[in-house]
Amino acid sequence: MALQQGQQAPDFNLRDSDKQEVKLSDFKGKNVVVLFFPLAFTGVCTAELCSLRDNIAVYNGLDAQVLAISVDSLFTLDKFKKEQGFNFPLLSDFNKDVSAAYGSLYEDFVLGMKGVSKRSAFVIDKEGVVQYAEVLEDAGKIPDFEAVQRTLNQLN
Repeated sequence: MALQQGQQAPDFNLRDSDKQEVKLSDFKGKNVVVLFFPLAFTGVCTAELCSLRDNIAVYNGLDAQVLAISVDSLFTLDKFKKEQGFNFPLLSDFNKDVSAAYGSLYEDFVLGMKGVSKRSAFVIDKEGVVQYAEVLEDAGKIPDFEAVQRTLNQLN
C-alpha cells in the first residue's frame, strides 16, 4: 500500500549516479520531493524529469530538494543524467526495497517486466512527514506538479 499523507516517510540509503550514498535523513530540516519513475531513457520519464530540470529554480525557491528514484542501475542513471543535464540526484533502487516501502512498485509492468517503480510523487516535510502522496497506476501519466508546488508553498 502506498504511503499516505501524515505518515512518517521511510528513511532510505541509496546510491546516486555519482556512486555516493544518499539518505533521506540527510535532508532533515529541508522539504524533499521524492519522485519514482519507471525507466530511464523512456519518453514519458525523460519528459517528466526534463520538466523538473527546467523548473528546478521553482523547487529551490520553495526550499525543496528533488530526488528522483528508479530501479535502473546507477550506471544507467549516470548516462541518463549526463545526456539530459539533470540538475538533481538520480538514485538507484536496483534492489527495489525503497520503491516497495513507498508503495510505488509494479509487480507486473509492460512487456513482461516485473518490479519496476510506479511513477509517483511524494512531498516530505522538514520533519520527515509525508505531506503529499500521488502514486499513478498509469505510467503514461505524470504527477500533478502544480499540486506538489502548492503543497511546498504551504509548508513555507
